[in-house]
Amino acid sequence: MAVNRATKLRRATEALPGGPALDRTDRAILRALQRDASLSNVALAAKVHLSPAACLRRVERLKRSGLIRGIVALLDPAALDLGMLVVIGVVLDRSTPESFAAFEKAVQKVPGCLECLVVTGEFDYFVVVRTRDNEAFNRLHAQELLYLPGVRQIRTFVALKQVLSTTELPIG
Repeated sequence: MAVNRATKLRRATEALPGGPALDRTDRAILRALQRDASLSNVALAAKVHLSPAACLRRVERLKRSGLIRGIVALLDPAALDLGMLVVIGVVLDRSTPESFAAFEKAVQKVPGCLECLVVTGEFDYFVVVRTRDNEAFNRLHAQELLYLPGVRQIRTFVALKQVLSTTELPIG
């Protein structure tokens, strides 16, 4: 079934959930920056077929809107001797707003903590950490994780191989 021009235009300017309307050029900018945030404005403008001034205005608008939260460098964990990736399932002893808040505040201070997710099911949280090796993780477990507020149970899952790791979000 053929898609008519009006449908293509509508799709190109659809808003992301809770966000501003994005046209095809905005989406191209976001895709390009996700792949390489170190692109100069001139190089980015050339990639998305805009003048540098127009490109810069769009990038600034995307930043102001909150769609671009920041520009970061992605580091190689192995090169920094942080090759061990661990996912930790955490069950709290109480399901109260206060116990969740205390845990969430404390887990942000855990060295090597990359993510903390509230989940459904058997666990209350999944915490993702990177450490140097098993010995370093054992120290982290004994000195930090066991003392997080409200923790009743911790189950540790050591990643044997990281098949995929990306920060790139799918942008239509």
